[in-house]
Amino acid sequence: MAFALLAIAVWLNAATLIEAYGSGPPYHGRTTNMDKWTNPLPWLIPLDVVVTTVVLALAYLACPYQVVRFKSNAW
Repeated sequence: MAFALLAIAVWLNAATLIEAYGSGPPYHGRTTNMDKWTNPLPWLIPLDVVVTTVVLALAYLACPYQVVRFKSNAW
């Protein structure tokens, strides 16, 4: 699940950034009117932070070698 979520996030980032900063003189992408161009980073960065947090949490929960510390009752 973590790999699928990470793959979707990478695909979304790549597609959005390629469209926004496409080839050609400054940022032609699909919108050639620069007055209508919007920067995708203000919504991509929080999305990446959330996806990274969820992927790390899933990886931590799936790790079979978690250290378990027991409280010792021995004197």
